[in-house]
Amino acid sequence: MSSDADHRAGGYGPGVSKVKCQISISADGYLAAPNQSEEHGLGEGGEALHEWVVKLAAWRQSHGREGGEVNASSEIFEEATAGTGAVIMGRNMFGPVRGPWTEPLWKGWWGEEPPFHVPVFVLTHHEREPLTLGETTFHFVTEGPERAVERAREAAGGEDVSVGGGGETIQQLIRTGLLDELLVNQVPVILGGGVRLLDGIPPSVKLEQTRVVEGDGVAHLSYSLSY
Repeated sequence: MSSDADHRAGGYGPGVSKVKCQISISADGYLAAPNQSEEHGLGEGGEALHEWVVKLAAWRQSHGREGGEVNASSEIFEEATAGTGAVIMGRNMFGPVRGPWTEPLWKGWWGEEPPFHVPVFVLTHHEREPLTLGETTFHFVTEGPERAVERAREAAGGEDVSVGGGGETIQQLIRTGLLDELLVNQVPVILGGGVRLLDGIPPSVKLEQTRVVEGDGVAHLSYSLSY
């Protein structure tokens, strides 16, 4: 397997997975609204960013629900989630709890059957034993984004690594040259504040637009990244 240095240079050896992210943002560039909390995990009003996806039959099926629509966004969602062998997320996406882990331990937003069904690597500054819920095991990584990507790619077994968020985690992976592809789902909503997707990203990072798809209440913008 090639090293992370080879990966940052754009070299992919046999069985080396890509690191990809799909994220919904507002028209003014925010992926979460102000005042995030346990009650408002995406901030106050942030749920509007995901209305386009929660109505899709493919999303509902992946979350154990029935019904839903099939439209232009369905193929985008199915392509983005296919072939995922591991997930990386930040502690902010895992839950609202900050600082050292305390009892009762937070177990995520997703109940006893999280929808991932692959290993999930959570970036955190505080050690914690792995947590298994249903078919998903959460591993807590304290050694930084490079180590999280290394472990996730090993666990993925040649499949892709999906980066879930939040904003700081996505930014860390871009700044370290480890994110290969970015799918931005832009929703015609103004949040007026919160967490911006690309804050602090240097202009040396290059985005190549590879695809644009108009959905129902969302525009899907696909980019490949180079460093």
